[in-house]
Amino acid sequence: MRLSARVDYALRAAAELAAASGGPVTAEQLARAQAIPGKFLENILTQLRRAGLVRSQRGPVGGYWLARAAGEISLADIIRAVDGPLANVRGERPEHVGYEGAARSLQEVWIALRASERSILESVTLAHIAAGDLPQPVRELAEKPEAWVSGR
Repeated sequence: MRLSARVDYALRAAAELAAASGGPVTAEQLARAQAIPGKFLENILTQLRRAGLVRSQRGPVGGYWLARAAGEISLADIIRAVDGPLANVRGERPEHVGYEGAARSLQEVWIALRASERSILESVTLAHIAAGDLPQPVRELAEKPEAWVSGR
């Protein structure tokens, strides 16, 4: 799975909003806290606002905050808002691609991959991230030594 810089920045900014207590957080504060380029972050926040995941207010006491409780917003929600569907093949959803002959089973592999991604990304919420308390199945996967080996 390849995550774009846009997704990485969106997840980090959303985690900051989840961890914030009190009023709105400015885009400048978010950018500074996570070392995200300001203009890039503004575009991401606009996408998150359009998706109904964050709210915003202009003015001297303005800024951004989550539109729902952090425990109600999954990582999958954020990823879909800024990057579209979780898994696609050449820009198509796996159920819309077809293969012939020896490659016929690839479609099932892509669908299984999407289901696997969903099982993790939909179970982890911004509240989990902000609290540093991931669900047990995710922790168990991350604790396996082979999970940390690159190039496999």
